[in-house]
Amino acid sequence: MTSPGTARQEADPTTGTRGARAVPVLLAPRRLAGSYRWWDRVLVADPGLGQLQAGWRTLVAMVTSLAVGYGMARSLAIPPMIGMVAARMIGLMSAFAVSGNSWTQLARAILWMPFPFAAVLWLAAALHGDRTLEIGLNGAALALTFLLARFGPLALLTGMMFFNGLLVGTMAGIPTAMVGKAFATALVSAAAVLATRLLLCYPMPREDLLRTQRAFVLEARRLTDTAVDALDPDADLRRVERRANRSLRRMNIVTVTIDGRLAQPEAATDPAVAELLHRHLFDAELALRGISQAVQALAAQSPPEELRRSLAVGLLLARDTPPAAAGGPRPAVETIREQAEAILRNPEADPRDAESAALARRIAELLDSLADSLVSWLSLGRQTPNTPAAVPFQPAAALENNRIPGSVAPMRRVLTARTRSGWQRIVPFVRAPLHAGVAAAIVCPIADAIDPQRFYWGLVGVMITLFGTNTTHERLRKFAHRMVGTVAGAVIGVLVLHWTGHQHVYWTLTVIVLGLALGSWGMQRAYALWTTGLVVALVQLYGLTTPDSGMGHLLGERLVDNGIGILVASACAALIFPLSTRAIVREAEHGYVQAVENLLTQVSARWEDPDSPVRLRGAARAVDVALFQVAEVSRPLVRMPLGVRGRGPQHRMALLATAGGHARALAAAADVDIDLSPRVSERVRLVTRTFTDSLRALDHHLANGTAQGAWHAVSPYVRDLQADVRPAAPGPRAQRLGTALHELEALDAALAAFAEQCGLPLASLPPASGTGAEPGRPGPVQRPAPVPAAGRGTPRVAHPPATRAAGPVATTGAAGRARTDGTTAVPVSGSVCCTAHPGGCSARITVINARGQRAAQAYTDAGRYRLHLRPGSHTLVASAAGHAPRAQSLMVWASGADLRLDIRL
Repeated sequence: MTSPGTARQEADPTTGTRGARAVPVLLAPRRLAGSYRWWDRVLVADPGLGQLQAGWRTLVAMVTSLAVGYGMARSLAIPPMIGMVAARMIGLMSAFAVSGNSWTQLARAILWMPFPFAAVLWLAAALHGDRTLEIGLNGAALALTFLLARFGPLALLTGMMFFNGLLVGTMAGIPTAMVGKAFATALVSAAAVLATRLLLCYPMPREDLLRTQRAFVLEARRLTDTAVDALDPDADLRRVERRANRSLRRMNIVTVTIDGRLAQPEAATDPAVAELLHRHLFDAELALRGISQAVQALAAQSPPEELRRSLAVGLLLARDTPPAAAGGPRPAVETIREQAEAILRNPEADPRDAESAALARRIAELLDSLADSLVSWLSLGRQTPNTPAAVPFQPAAALENNRIPGSVAPMRRVLTARTRSGWQRIVPFVRAPLHAGVAAAIVCPIADAIDPQRFYWGLVGVMITLFGTNTTHERLRKFAHRMVGTVAGAVIGVLVLHWTGHQHVYWTLTVIVLGLALGSWGMQRAYALWTTGLVVALVQLYGLTTPDSGMGHLLGERLVDNGIGILVASACAALIFPLSTRAIVREAEHGYVQAVENLLTQVSARWEDPDSPVRLRGAARAVDVALFQVAEVSRPLVRMPLGVRGRGPQHRMALLATAGGHARALAAAADVDIDLSPRVSERVRLVTRTFTDSLRALDHHLANGTAQGAWHAVSPYVRDLQADVRPAAPGPRAQRLGTALHELEALDAALAAFAEQCGLPLASLPPASGTGAEPGRPGPVQRPAPVPAAGRGTPRVAHPPATRAAGPVATTGAAGRARTDGTTAVPVSGSVCCTAHPGGCSARITVINARGQRAAQAYTDAGRYRLHLRPGSHTLVASAAGHAPRAQSLMVWASGADLRLDIRL
């Protein structure tokens, strides 16, 4: 089970550390602490609004460049098509390939693009008519682009403009006399695009960071809502577990993204402030994970109805409390604690009820920890830490295009490890250019034979295949996305073309711009969305020169050329200096093991020297990043049904994910100042040293494919250490240390199971104190027990009627659906108001019945609400923007008149 967060440690006098002074909640940034809005739905789907910004940036750049291209063509007396094509290429590439967090970065890149573009445009015009040379130069330009990619973003942009300039020159057939005017058009377009981007798309990394943080709050709210559903006695636990796991994965991606954004100097200027923000956010995520796990375990045990109801109300209050007001759920938390303690103090309590009460008490502790972490997080660490252990922030992940890098890091490590000596040191530089050059040499003749005017479609297929992919599985998945997107875009584009017609140029331009903008927005979600938008735009362009009867044949050729380019490029990448997907997966797992080893090293240093400048949470976040990389490179080409696909890779990922959860909990629990006796310190070193040796044996096995050593489970040493710690250092610190040791033992069990899956032999260790075994001689092999997820697949325990007090029968489900039990519902009405709005507040009313189910939900109209409730005991939770939620109890009688309940926030 995940341990509670440690955000309160800074304010805990027992830890011996000084924390940051309390910061007024009013100082919390508006974008982070404001009331909930409809816009938050967009923010949850797109944390930081990176996808939406990409679409908006494309829209602005394309509108600007097309308008400037048309105007420059009229003023310079050149064909409008030439002016708009030259300007459009500048706008499109500035939207896709130019990013930066300052105006100087944007200006340097955007204003540079016309120069390489015009240079190769002149070369294409001068060589026009020599077909073989034209095709050869296009292939060479593509290979050069991949070569220049090794030398930074500006060099990559230069190579892309070389390639695009040759394509435009080949397609448009611009004469040499017009190259100068085309250059002037491109230069003016670049200046105009720069101006509009600075005016309408100015980079604001701090605002992006705050939006991403707000997305975390909203995802936490969704996870808490899922926990309320899990408490419903009629809920499908498997379905609730799947929802919770999806929400936890999204939340983890958001928190890792926040760590990456904190590395940007424009987002968090003070490294100490960034470190505080990282710590509080880590603790909040850990508390939410613990709440989710504990609720699922408790829901599978059929807890007492009164306790279930209190938990549901408390979770609803925690869900609806504004992030800036941590005191909202405190009364409900105290109620949960009181009921749990009453059950635990009762000597006649059912053992199953006592177990449920212990879980409920744990949930209350986690809710408290979550509230403290969020308040500290909202303050954004305005007071820097002044403890000796304070260290500057060091990001665990460097974002690439505002996304967590996936397979690229393991691929680079594998490539570097294989090319460290002799002539092989040039392989990292020439590998991708060779793939592109050889693929272009094969594809161009085939595409030229299919359609000489559009042979470049095959080159485009080669380019998009090799950019952004690192494994054969990724390239084949991109092939599928390209084919599906092309077909969908062709169908939609032809329908739109028939609707707009050929004569309306402005409608055609509008569809082109919107197609590219929507494709840019969807690119990070699925490559097929970008392809669909692109083909919709191209169909409108083709419609200007191609009759309707020939459109189907033209789009079919495009599909075939792109498919040939992708498949040939994939084959070249698999045959020329190949890197197998299996080797990249092993390298990703190797990186994961090293991240865990680094965490253990820092845990040992933290316990041996409390003043050592270690970053346990940062080390645990590095484990998260390594797990993300393993998941990305291990994705199967096709997801088969559960009964068909193999269980090996699935089990390995599940074990690593379980180990990652224990690593996070270990990092938080181990971050405690405690003075250990020399004997206990020596045992701690023995545990961490043995664990590290096992990790190194596993690492060697992953790197070389041969077993050197075995995995030695440290469970006997940990149990002896726990027995020594309890009497040696009683108190809260020893409890934290005990929790850390428990998580260390669970981490060892999960990784031992993973090592066994990998083929590493397992061996037991002699106990630290005599138990009859001969010292120094390993005992029989012990296989670790599996570590199941909490509550997974556990049936609900049906208590006999005699063990439960008869309570009111719930007659409405979680969604408010009435049940046919013959009881008439009673109308309940009232108003919701506050000091600022005496006439009524806009609020949401959620009703929890005696069984802990969500019986009904309603929204106020002009401050008033009306519900129909079945007889029984209910709790009404009123939630309004800018207010802490309020819970009111209500008893509904079977023969009562209409009830009225006014709620004041």
